[in-house]
Amino acid sequence: MLIDMSTSRPATSAPNTTGHSRRTHDDAPDTARLFARLTTMEEGPERDAVRDEIVTAWLPMAHRIAGRFRDRGEAIEDLRQVAALGLVKAVDRFDPERGAFESYAVPTITGEIKRHFRDRMWALRVPRRVQELRNKVRVARRELAQTPGAPEPSTADLAAHTGLTEDEVAAGLEALESFSTLSLDAELPAGDDGYSLADTLGGPDVSYDLVVDRESAKESLRRLPERERAILYMRFFEDMTQSRIADRLGISQMHVSRLISRSCAQVRQEAMGRPAERG
Repeated sequence: MLIDMSTSRPATSAPNTTGHSRRTHDDAPDTARLFARLTTMEEGPERDAVRDEIVTAWLPMAHRIAGRFRDRGEAIEDLRQVAALGLVKAVDRFDPERGAFESYAVPTITGEIKRHFRDRMWALRVPRRVQELRNKVRVARRELAQTPGAPEPSTADLAAHTGLTEDEVAAGLEALESFSTLSLDAELPAGDDGYSLADTLGGPDVSYDLVVDRESAKESLRRLPERERAILYMRFFEDMTQSRIADRLGISQMHVSRLISRSCAQVRQEAMGRPAERG
């Protein structure tokens, strides 16, 4: 069913003959007779037509409720569409024997809009518990700030007013600032001319990889024969050439080269978790 979002005419209010509570708004039409007819009809085009007629009659009320949530970061047309969806759900679930439709529809539509804000309007997905803390803290801060000249309420003040712990209040306050995201390209406030938020973030530190490599190789180096450990130390820590190492140990330069290659391969394999091949 397509919903005409341009509907704005208020339905005329007929006298209440159903015995239910009085309507308080001009956009609350008398559709009791249509609802009574709807409950007796089988599924089909005729029933869909009656259902559409009820939805169209109550659509101005849904738009009015959507208007309460304007200026909260969502387009009014989108809010009206969400409210219309809540109205359709209310029509489908309403039992005429349980009271006036308006009393059932208003909380249903309002809940649908609030659910929209809760589930769709966060730039980052936030746990529902944190969202609820945010709402409690937001309401408490507004209530405490209503007194003229009152200072900004502290975390302790908010905790006492809401019955939450200070840690929970802190989480709610942090969530108040997390409803939308800030681009990493956004410039920082005056004083940091030319710098963006991304410039304040750290980058990968290759030194951590070096620490991991050293720790991985440490045990393998300890298991090498003493001569091989000495050769590796002279070559990589004292920066000696293979010829000088060969002269000091009284062996050929070719032998030194083979020992270095074999020792490095053994340490590398053991550091990577593979058994070394013994030559």
